[in-house]
Amino acid sequence: MDFTLSPEIDALRLKVRTFVADEIEPLEADPASYNEFENIRMDLRDRMRAKARAAGIYAPQMPTDRGGLGLPMIGQAALYEEANRSIFGPSCINCAAPDDGNMRLLSMVAREDQKDRWLQPIIDGAVNSSFVMTEPHPGGGSDPGMMLTSAEKQGDKWIVRGRKWFISGAAVAKHFILVARTDPNPEEKRRHLSAFLFHRDQPGWKIVRRIDNMGPDEHGGVCELEFDGLEIADADRLMEVGDGLKATQIRLGPARLTHCMRWLGLAKRCMEIAAEYTSRREGFGIRLADRESVQLKMGELAHDIQIGRLLVMHAAWMLDQGDFARKEVSMAKVHVADTLQKAADVAIQLNGARGYSKDTILEWIYRYARCARIVDGASEVHNMVLARFYAKEGQDFWRWGS
Repeated sequence: MDFTLSPEIDALRLKVRTFVADEIEPLEADPASYNEFENIRMDLRDRMRAKARAAGIYAPQMPTDRGGLGLPMIGQAALYEEANRSIFGPSCINCAAPDDGNMRLLSMVAREDQKDRWLQPIIDGAVNSSFVMTEPHPGGGSDPGMMLTSAEKQGDKWIVRGRKWFISGAAVAKHFILVARTDPNPEEKRRHLSAFLFHRDQPGWKIVRRIDNMGPDEHGGVCELEFDGLEIADADRLMEVGDGLKATQIRLGPARLTHCMRWLGLAKRCMEIAAEYTSRREGFGIRLADRESVQLKMGELAHDIQIGRLLVMHAAWMLDQGDFARKEVSMAKVHVADTLQKAADVAIQLNGARGYSKDTILEWIYRYARCARIVDGASEVHNMVLARFYAKEGQDFWRWGS
């Protein structure tokens, strides 16, 4: 496992670093750059996307024949980390959630005609997308076996009824990927779900509410949806009947890892802000950076970030080899989520009142970081996964290679 970047990927990484520093980061200081949900205004985002496309750093994860860079997962890890040096970076180069995971899934499993209709507009930035899976109690969350939203076959159409919530991006999305129960047998736990594609303008469903949260929100927030007779043509079914669980696994594994790639960029930005401030702030005749207590915090944080980067690269390398890397992705997800929150907390503490204020982006990152231990599987769920792997593998849990 050699994580040395190829000259081509490293050159792209440096291009992203320069673009983010010169074009995107300055936008953070201007209140006019933000929408009412504390994210970059979408019209401004679209202008930056045009610049990113012209710079040759747009859609790193997508195939070159569809306008992307066609990078392997290890290349995406390097670029996503650089992109999220700015809180606006991933959205501006089109590698932000939830579109990132949705594009990846459609690119991997959709038919060519489905890619033309449902995927290409997301790549082009013409539409936003949403993945519709999570349900309120007693429906499915981390356990998809509990899913209650149903899709019933009637002729050449499927009729959808049920309720979903905490659906990322739904408020602005036009293209949706829906997972629903197609086998009513409650004992069936593997082939009970199927995946479907639908457009915002189709009747038979509605957004009940955009759920308020700590924020800041990704574009489209998180919403509660109700389905009351949505009709989806069988031609808009994604994969085969009963492949819904497979579709979620294909999407969510890499999506968890790309979250980690971006979070590492934010964690490094927090440390950078802390380092700059402590290097010039003095108290009681000594710079903060020269105090042992500050050095201990900074050293520990640098250590944790590097562990996270190695975990992410290992999982990315395994995905590039064709492995599902479930164990490796779970380890990265738990560690990097904790590291992001720790980085924001340490940086705020070292900046004092300045960090708690909106004079820096640290308080933005701090609030955003809290969701990292919940989204795409709570840390406790991933630790359960790791415990099951250990119970099954024993000492081979730590084997070398895949």
